[in-house]
Amino acid sequence: MTAHPRGEHPDSPADADDPTAPQPPGPAAEAPADGGADAAPDGTAPDGAGEAGAGEAAAAPDGGGTGEASSPDAAPGGTGAGEADGGGARTGADGGGHAQEEGDGGQGAARAEGGEGSAGGEAGGGAAGVSEAEAELAAQRELRERIERRKAERAEPIAAGTKLSGRAADLLAAVRAVESGRTPDVAFEDSPAPAAPPRRVAPPPAPPARTPVAPVPSGPRAAAPEAVAAVRTVLGRGGAPEALAVRVAGALGDTAAERLREDPWLLLSVPGVRPEQADAFARALLGADCGPGDARRTDALVGWLLEQAALRGHTALDASAVRAGLAERAVPDPEEAVRHAVAEGAVLVFHDEDDEEEDGESGGGGEGGGEGSAGDAEGGASPVLLGLDRYALAEESLADGLARLARSGPEPRWAEAAGPPELVRAVAAQGLVVHTGGEAARAEPVALAGAARALGLRAAVAVHSENGRRGLGPEADAVTVAALLSGAAGPGRDEDGMLALDLLVVLDAPQLDVEAAAMLVESVPDGCRLVLSGDPYVLPSAGAGRVFGDLLAARVCPQVASRVPDAGPIGELVSGIGAGELSQVDAPGREVVIVPVRDAGEAVHRTVQLVADSVPRALGVPVEQTQVITVGHGGSAGTRALNAALKQRLNPGPGRFGGFDPGDRVAYAQAPGRTVQGRVVSADAEGLHLDCEGRPERVVVPPDRVESAVRHGWALTAHQAAGMRWPAAVVVLPGDAAGGLSRAWVYTAFGRGERHLSVVHGVDQALARAVAGPASPERVTRLRALLEAVPAAEEA
Repeated sequence: MTAHPRGEHPDSPADADDPTAPQPPGPAAEAPADGGADAAPDGTAPDGAGEAGAGEAAAAPDGGGTGEASSPDAAPGGTGAGEADGGGARTGADGGGHAQEEGDGGQGAARAEGGEGSAGGEAGGGAAGVSEAEAELAAQRELRERIERRKAERAEPIAAGTKLSGRAADLLAAVRAVESGRTPDVAFEDSPAPAAPPRRVAPPPAPPARTPVAPVPSGPRAAAPEAVAAVRTVLGRGGAPEALAVRVAGALGDTAAERLREDPWLLLSVPGVRPEQADAFARALLGADCGPGDARRTDALVGWLLEQAALRGHTALDASAVRAGLAERAVPDPEEAVRHAVAEGAVLVFHDEDDEEEDGESGGGGEGGGEGSAGDAEGGASPVLLGLDRYALAEESLADGLARLARSGPEPRWAEAAGPPELVRAVAAQGLVVHTGGEAARAEPVALAGAARALGLRAAVAVHSENGRRGLGPEADAVTVAALLSGAAGPGRDEDGMLALDLLVVLDAPQLDVEAAAMLVESVPDGCRLVLSGDPYVLPSAGAGRVFGDLLAARVCPQVASRVPDAGPIGELVSGIGAGELSQVDAPGREVVIVPVRDAGEAVHRTVQLVADSVPRALGVPVEQTQVITVGHGGSAGTRALNAALKQRLNPGPGRFGGFDPGDRVAYAQAPGRTVQGRVVSADAEGLHLDCEGRPERVVVPPDRVESAVRHGWALTAHQAAGMRWPAAVVVLPGDAAGGLSRAWVYTAFGRGERHLSVVHGVDQALARAVAGPASPERVTRLRALLEAVPAAEEA
């Protein structure tokens, strides 16, 4: 069992005082107020700025010192009218001053999986016409089936996962039956038994014609109108906001109304709903039959606690932490509640594998053997982790795929490659390589891809964001990870549904969450080389997991550390931060400027002055190329307050379209952890029309998604900004942000400026303490242990 650093979530929840968040239905819940375990996942500081002395000499970029803004219309700090709260679908505020955000946790790329409906058919004895959309759905369904068949063919064992449910459990049981020489008990009607083929290597270099696959929209499917109407009726009876009906029906399916009547606590499965709201809803529907120890309530709370942990980056939690969270919510017997959730299959149990080997009574699998296993962490027994099956399956699939690639032997074709020598040698020797370095080091894996293409090999470079893709230039021919997985860009798939590649280079690898990484590795064919490249000091992914850090720690493949330093004063400053040192740097061209402030109001005022006046006038960097970065969305100098002030100065307007006006700079969350920047073009009954980077066509955000998916984008959090860079960056550190700082946060934020960095500094010595402290808070994951167990399993 390992614990690893976690980082800030990109779309931190809204503040409790946000007037756009619906209030909890009915009377107050019996459960007590939330504790610290429910803090905002991005480390958002509490509202209200404390005063902090600057204590550092500084000057504005134009040499104007630290005096008041010269322009009389510089906007003071405050909140603007009508700004969308963003960050997720919310139904109320939590006890910590925030509300939870929308998203099913499926960060990363959209899945290329089969849709519903048939791609063709017969009508009246003749073949019916096949529409383009139906053909795309059929192609996606066929792709997913091929991947599932391929997983069933593999001979390598999976270390854990025996308590999976549904099709995943059937597939896993079939794989293990084949491994043991038995005939599988389960037959898959839509997956014919494949003949065992020889180990397949990547096909010859000739590129096949690519058939793009349309991206699959993330999030729940739209429910039928009658299902939404039925849910709206049930919500009204329970005193819940009827505006939740669409999201509830989308999350629970067409039978959502019936399921809610039988189990009102299923409302907790809707992102943004709080336990006290679900309790009030249940009391209104069940009356005297509702109690704090109701098994339906406790099962829902266990799952909810693990979902909240996933928002903070964990893929699992110690059973003792789950029991403590249940006790805080008035569950009378937390240990029994955990046992019941395990017995019902709501959660999975995992023991530390090293302890299991020493304790023969604990069973042979990676999961707990029986209901009582979840309560055995105390009294000297082996530690116990609880997790949701979606993250368990993703980690196990990812570990299996990485081990498969790591076992790939030498490839003689790479001997003639002319790329970076150390990287070429590593790729020639093994199929999985990790490359580390800063911004300047990104050129090395890109050069490797160019060398592969010169040899006639098929190579692709994938990055986290459109901003990062644009920064590499057209010669790199890069695509985003999301577009690669969806088929919207890149080489397409071969006849087995795998990426038609001989080399895949993934930059910004620390931003891969466990689910996106599992999908990516699952799509890499045998014989293809996979290079995961990234900066180990930046914040980890917005989604659950710490894939890059776990892979580095497991040491199951060659690791190539770049020796190319980041140039200039900003590179020198950031390199020192990565080593835990905050030192002064010479900046003769005003590359780095410190702007001391006394409080949050002054921080907002000075930020607007820098973006709108000082940086454009003194450095020639236009407003559109300057990005503001702050610790969180809440607080007196969070993204909401800063965006309101910047909108008032740069694009004033009434906010007629859900708080937005044409010309507003926005951040659009296509999926949790995946933010693209754009501008508002217009709005109508269809929704908000955006011009987003990397998208030739306009993006239309439906009205019911505007509040949850679109924010003003002049100011972002550091996690939203990860994987992106701008000519100038203004990092805002108000006094109330000190608690949200870590070395990884400072390193990430300060490294977003290419030519200029301004630091609006109001945290006094807290900045130096954060840099000297631990790299970042911990994340609990299982991937490292799974990777380290693979060689031992093979030897056995």
